[in-house]
Order: sequence, then structure tokens, then C-alpha cells
Amino acid sequence: MAYIINDDCISCGACEAECPTSAITEGDGKYVIDADACVECGACAGVCPVSAPNAE
Repeated sequence: MAYIINDDCISCGACEAECPTSAITEGDGKYVIDADACVECGACAGVCPVSAPNAE
């Protein structure tokens, strides 16, 4: 299952820079992950300072 970014996101952008498939983009108030592009690598979760990305 693809990762999702929960409401704890502080819009720092660390996850977007780390994503190898460019599946993460800035959304309205938080970053969002395109489930179709996510390869479930967990790189975003590893760099997030507030643990916002989680596996669905």
C-alpha cells in the first residue's frame, strides 16, 4: 500500500526532496503523495521530522 502524509505535516519539503519517484508534491497546507507513483520505499518517512508519512 502506498504511503500517505497525515495532518501532522509541517510542509517543510524534506519528503519531496527525498522521494526517488517524485510522487510527493506540495498540496493545500501539507504535502501529498500520488499513490500511483509511490513505490513504498519509505524514504519520505525516514527524513520527516514529525513522522507524517505513514504506510496506508
